[in-house]
Amino acid sequence: MTGTDPLANALSALNNAESVGHLTQEVSPASNEIGSVLEVFYDRGYIDGFGLVEDGTTEQFEVELKGAINECGPVNPRYSAGADEFEKWEKRFLPARDYGTLVVTTSHGIMSHYEAREQGTGGQVVAYVY
Repeated sequence: MTGTDPLANALSALNNAESVGHLTQEVSPASNEIGSVLEVFYDRGYIDGFGLVEDGTTEQFEVELKGAINECGPVNPRYSAGADEFEKWEKRFLPARDYGTLVVTTSHGIMSHYEAREQGTGGQVVAYVY
C-alpha cells in the first residue's frame, strides 16, 4: 500500500467544505506545497484567504472559503507540460476554455498555468480548480 497524498487530502477537504457551504476549513498537515497551491487559489480568486495555525504539535492552514470553488483536485500522475502544451491539459481537466486554473510546479515555483504560459515556462501539472 502506498502512502496518502497530503495535497489530495487537502483539496478533498476544500471540495467537501465548499459543497456544504462552510465558511472556513482547516487543512492539515501544513506544507510548503499546499501553501503554494492555496496561494494560487487566492491569487485567482477562489478563496478569501488562508493562514497558518499552530495547534500544539501540528501546523495547519485555516482557509477562508467564499463559495467560488465548483471543483478542485490533484492531478495524479503529475504530467509534464511545456509552456505551449497547457491547452491540452486544460481540455482534459477543466470544463471549458479559460474557465478554471491549472496549478503548475515550475523551476520558478508553483504558479497558475496562466502565469507559466506568460513566462514561457513549462512544468508539472499538480492540481486544478474551477
